[in-house]
Amino acid sequence: MQIIKNSQGVGGLLNSFKSLVEDSEKLTFVGTPGFCTPFAELLGFVVRKKQLAFLPNLNFEAAKSISMTTEGMQLGGSVDPQADTVVFLGGLAMPKIGVEAKAAQELADKILKSEKKGKIIGVCFQSMFIQQKWDEIIDFDYILNADLGIEVMKA
Repeated sequence: MQIIKNSQGVGGLLNSFKSLVEDSEKLTFVGTPGFCTPFAELLGFVVRKKQLAFLPNLNFEAAKSISMTTEGMQLGGSVDPQADTVVFLGGLAMPKIGVEAKAAQELADKILKSEKKGKIIGVCFQSMFIQQKWDEIIDFDYILNADLGIEVMKA
């Protein structure tokens, strides 16, 4: 893997993601319910004019739309998850979740079934996809990796 861009902060994460999907029309985020859902909504906000879906775990039939509401980005009704871009979220690769990278690649192939130029993007923290060797099994076009620096201060 070759680093093609460096940035910082939430704005850097969002702008980097937006630039990777500017030519995409429909994106399906795949992640763990609860933990990954807010990240899909956050990333979806910067591309809210595109068709967006969230797939919990690897459950193709459980796909829900993501759309802008008066309360912000929210999951909606059932939707066809086939898309031109699959975005895997790093929570899937955490060992305690129990998702296998090979099954994730098979799901990506199903989502991208009719797309000749479909993209697979991974968005993770602390190199989760690389640590768990998902990059050796999944045909990622890009991995957007972020690190969190945390400071807890007492006044």
